[in-house]
This record gives sequence, structure tokens and C-alpha cells, in this order.
Amino acid sequence: MSRAWLVAGVSLIVLPGIALAQGKGIRLWNLTSATISGFQLSPAGKNDWGPNQTLNDKDKEVDHDERLKITGVEPGRYDAKVSYRGSKQCLVRDIEIKADAVFSISDKDLKDCSK
Repeated sequence: MSRAWLVAGVSLIVLPGIALAQGKGIRLWNLTSATISGFQLSPAGKNDWGPNQTLNDKDKEVDHDERLKITGVEPGRYDAKVSYRGSKQCLVRDIEIKADAVFSISDKDLKDCSK
């Protein structure tokens, strides 16, 4: 009987920690020097762009050093289309996205920018 109580006690301590660790989902961390107004993902090399993920944010933009929850995306390799106010748009190629993890975009990652 004491072993059952020990297992139950350990479960009460461990399980809430596991629950807190899970469920945060995939998040983008904007380390670029500007506010992102559009962020779309496509499987790497496909040019099949998904929805604007910035619509998941309360103010529909992602400020510098802000994190954005990414929805409807499975772990894998993606290209990103990053848009800024004033119609500047850049690509970021071959981003590795992992489950329940944060990935970042910084100025050095931005390629093929157009205005």
C-alpha cells in the first residue's frame, strides 16, 4: 500500500509540470529590427503560402522581441514570407520548425527583399 501512495504522490508532483511544458505550441520570436505585419509559411521550396499568422496576435502585428503563436503548422522545414509596413517583403528559406518550440527570425535571415 505504501508503494501505491508513493506513486500517487510522485504523479501529483510530476504531472502538473508535464502539463505546463506541453501545449505552448510553435512560436515565432521576432528578432528583426522592425514590426512584422505579415508572416506566411510554405513547405520548403513549394511556394504554397499558408494564412497570415500575424492575425493570431491581438494587435495583428509582431513587434521586435515579441513572440507569435503559429497555428495549423506541423513540425518540418518551411520557407517564410515576412511582410512589413510600407509593403517591404522578404523571404526566409529553410526554417526548421519543431513541435512546442520557439524559432526566431533576425535581420540576417531576410533574403530577396522587395518594396
